[in-house]
Amino acid sequence: MNIHAVRAIYTFEMARTWRTLFQSIVSPVVTTSLYFIVFGGAIGSQINEIDGISYGAYIVPGLIMLMVLTQSTSNASFGIYFPKFSGTIYEVLSAPVSHYEVVMGYVGAAATKSVMLGLIILATAGFFVPLEIAHPVWMLLFLVITAFTFSLIGFIIGLWADTFEKLQFVPLLIITPLVFLGGTFYSIDMLPSTWQTLSLLNPVLYLVSGFRWSFYGAGDVSVVVSLLMILVFLTVAMATVAWIFRTGYRLRA
Repeated sequence: MNIHAVRAIYTFEMARTWRTLFQSIVSPVVTTSLYFIVFGGAIGSQINEIDGISYGAYIVPGLIMLMVLTQSTSNASFGIYFPKFSGTIYEVLSAPVSHYEVVMGYVGAAATKSVMLGLIILATAGFFVPLEIAHPVWMLLFLVITAFTFSLIGFIIGLWADTFEKLQFVPLLIITPLVFLGGTFYSIDMLPSTWQTLSLLNPVLYLVSGFRWSFYGAGDVSVVVSLLMILVFLTVAMATVAWIFRTGYRLRA
């Protein structure tokens, strides 16, 4: 493996984070803090405990997942789209670097940013609600795997998109609504039976539920099912990226 090449791509992408610190870190943290104030404070005071957990604390894992999923996708898609847009992607493709090393550099940087953001939001949440993490190792595992998986999905979107409109289409119109409807702010047990069944068709529900289990030992679905769902996402995303580089889809045109 060409460690120097992976490190060069990774370092370049991480440097972009520090150049756009307000957009990459500060803005998501401020937005999440507003969610805590509005939902945890104003609305949460009118809602009873869920599974013995105060509403403000209950939504913490969901809000972290909301930001991690959206930021992972956006960071990775922008990271690979702009080299395509500017034409510098051909310098990377023609270099003595394997496709897997290119993916590791771009996706690794996007996942690192998202994990950092998730941990910062977790620390910020401690100022608003009392927190407890029943399974800290599992929490980190869910966070890292989810960030890496959706960074791969974002990487695929960045390769697929040939306009800025397409770049924003999937994150804004598909991923974000699925996250909001995936139990971020509520338990599906609060829904009528028909909507509970429909919610089980939302793949993001399993990610949020598994991450919430790592905090409080309770979730809407089994933690085993949640972990399997994440691994399915990861496998499909890795297979798709491998196919793209093997066929040159959206790269050779």
